Amino acid sequence: MATQTDSRVPQIGQRNKKGQLVTDPNELFFLSPRTPSFLTGSEVIREAIRRASVDFSVAYPITPQSEASSLVGELYAEGYVGDYMRGESEFAVMGECAGAAFAGARVFTTTAGPGTLRAFENFPMWAGSRLPIQVVFTVRGINSPLTIQPDTLEIAFMLETGMLLWHAESAQDLFDFMLKGYYVAEQPEVHLPIGVICDGFFVTHTKDMVMMTPEDRTLPHYDPYRSPVVCMDMEVPPVRMMRDPFVMKSNYISYMTHASWQLEIRAAIERSRKHTIPLLDGLIEVENSDAEIMLVASGTAVSQAREAIRLFRDKGVRVGLVKIKTLRPFPTEEIRKATEHAKHIFVPEFNVAGWLAREIKSTIDRNHRVVAGPHVAGGMTMPPEIIVEEIEKHMAHRRNKELVHG
Repeated sequence: MATQTDSRVPQIGQRNKKGQLVTDPNELFFLSPRTPSFLTGSEVIREAIRRASVDFSVAYPITPQSEASSLVGELYAEGYVGDYMRGESEFAVMGECAGAAFAGARVFTTTAGPGTLRAFENFPMWAGSRLPIQVVFTVRGINSPLTIQPDTLEIAFMLETGMLLWHAESAQDLFDFMLKGYYVAEQPEVHLPIGVICDGFFVTHTKDMVMMTPEDRTLPHYDPYRSPVVCMDMEVPPVRMMRDPFVMKSNYISYMTHASWQLEIRAAIERSRKHTIPLLDGLIEVENSDAEIMLVASGTAVSQAREAIRLFRDKGVRVGLVKIKTLRPFPTEEIRKATEHAKHIFVPEFNVAGWLAREIKSTIDRNHRVVAGPHVAGGMTMPPEIIVEEIEKHMAHRRNKELVHG
């Protein structure tokens, strides 16, 4: 596998075999001219990978990511992706991605819903092995009865895998998060897999105007020699642990080895903050921070919350918004500060469990202020009127209680 330090690999300022100019990441993200394109989310995934100098991608079909993975295959045929194959199953795909990453490749794949759960064992393995693989989760329902429709419940399963997790509100976020995600994930002090999450169908299959970087500019190639662990060396961690697993030992050293490595992975997630904050302009976005009523959301629930705020504005009611961009690292202090003046905090979600509300309740002071809802699931939409109704019902109930209890 040719690497960035290989003389055969074009460096910054040089052109690759497709004629793309290898561009400094910060110049690509912030200084390159952008032009509008009207694209579906699936097409946006293709365009981000076109500009990402990806060495290897593995595909396996599952709705709603099948179109995106097939479009990446077209990029391989055009010469923009180094190697591409179809896996035998979702589990096999993630194992094959790991093999390529161990060998020093920049790796990309996609999955969704039941595919995420079938592949699940691999994700904490990627993190423990410090493999900066990128996977786009086009989230969908996982519950029985079967549904292919949008639902964010699978995110709850991913939160403690040791991966970086960024949740895109829109196709624009998706494009930017994918390119910027590689840059953060591959930093030596981070060097973790990253899941870029978008809500299936709401983002993947609807068209939106996206400001694109030039097609003839691309990220520098990945340099595996900047990894904090030695690639494929059987005598050093983490691969040494796989050759002679500590799990087979029953002694204090084995316990401490495993525990300390898990703590290091979580510390690496926190170290990603200093790279992520300038790239994403913060881990959160705040609107009307002084409002007594706040909506806190991630993904496309943010877009619905924005519309609900507009409806309240027409009624003369001031409502604030916290958009969460990164779920790992979780913006604990940022949310605490953004909600410190709020008396009521509503968390609209596209799932029945309310995992984001639980995350928020576990981190802020006076968490009785948090209302988990409204919730919709299984492909249901969330018209902003539902959010307005939830807030108005809650506020009316609070007023009635105050009248009763004086």
